[in-house]
Amino acid sequence: MKKIAILGSTGSIGTQTLEIVRNNGDLEVTALAAGNNIDLLEQQIREFRPKLAAVWKEERAAELKSRVRDMDIEIVSGMDGLLSVAAVPESEILVTAIVGMIGILPTIEAIKAGKDIALANKETLVTAGHIIMPLAKERGVSILPVDSEHSAIFQSLQGGQRKALHKILLTASGGPFRGKKREELKDIQVEDALKHPNWEMGRKITIDSSTMVNKGLEVIEAKWLFGVAVDQIQVLVQPQSIIHSMVEYEDGAVIAQLGTPDMKLPIQYALYYPERRYLPGGRLDFAALQQITFEKPDMDTFYGLKLAYEAGRRGGSLPTVLNAANERAVAMFLDRKIGYLQIPEIIQACMENHKNIENPTVEEILKTEQETYQFIKNRW
Repeated sequence: MKKIAILGSTGSIGTQTLEIVRNNGDLEVTALAAGNNIDLLEQQIREFRPKLAAVWKEERAAELKSRVRDMDIEIVSGMDGLLSVAAVPESEILVTAIVGMIGILPTIEAIKAGKDIALANKETLVTAGHIIMPLAKERGVSILPVDSEHSAIFQSLQGGQRKALHKILLTASGGPFRGKKREELKDIQVEDALKHPNWEMGRKITIDSSTMVNKGLEVIEAKWLFGVAVDQIQVLVQPQSIIHSMVEYEDGAVIAQLGTPDMKLPIQYALYYPERRYLPGGRLDFAALQQITFEKPDMDTFYGLKLAYEAGRRGGSLPTVLNAANERAVAMFLDRKIGYLQIPEIIQACMENHKNIENPTVEEILKTEQETYQFIKNRW
């Protein structure tokens, strides 16, 4: 019986992780953490019976505690609650499925407690990869990618020689606005940007996919996960979302991982690695598919991707600015406070305003995040 804890159990990745638990008899949920959706969290607690659950707001945690007073479970709140879930003694692996830099401290706590990490919180490596990866190596902890693209790279490296890796080909669907020019995007509304052609994801990551900033964050994440330079990572638009990513070796061989667009595959692979398990769902029919096409990304229209490459090359605290500015800009767009094209404009302004810190501590990363938020608040 493998014991797992989940940060972000009520979100897209969290609920799909629990589907995998439901479909397999040898996974046990020891702890759950959610934002404020205590209705769904209560259902999860009653079904999976963890010993510990965390809710972000103290008053919501108190309400949940009252609701589940008939059960043997401890309810905690705030960052202390997330840290408790991350390091719960009974778990072997932590699924980090919360969105944002809030995932950094719990991930560090889990690594220090010797937990393997099924990583779906890309912001952790984007902003603190220089801290996370050495710490994981020091503690003998595995960082197992859950993003479909990073899982595909990880799978494509199995059986290969990591030192012979020449290039990563990171695929992107192109999002709902593939092929459009900047002029055509000036009147885009929230509803338009939330219509992803292939994947069902949370609201924030769906907007990130439409701007291609998400792909830029994935470039920086891949740099840390696989120990390569940013310029060894080539983004390639693959509109059918069939090839999830590829690796090219020194001898010119290219290994790819293909499959239907289903996030449960990378989640399950991370939970059971190196074992492969049967997974219900659709299978590729190559005769029906007939073709897979490729395009270069348009980095002039979707220049958030270009900004991410710049942040990834320069490193230091600049990726934190990129991430924090994007996080706040997307939230403002979803709240209809800014236009769609202002998202990359805000990111660029924040990056230009920032004085880069070469090797930031966690405290400096979190301070940079707050300074970025304040800069945006003062200007927009």
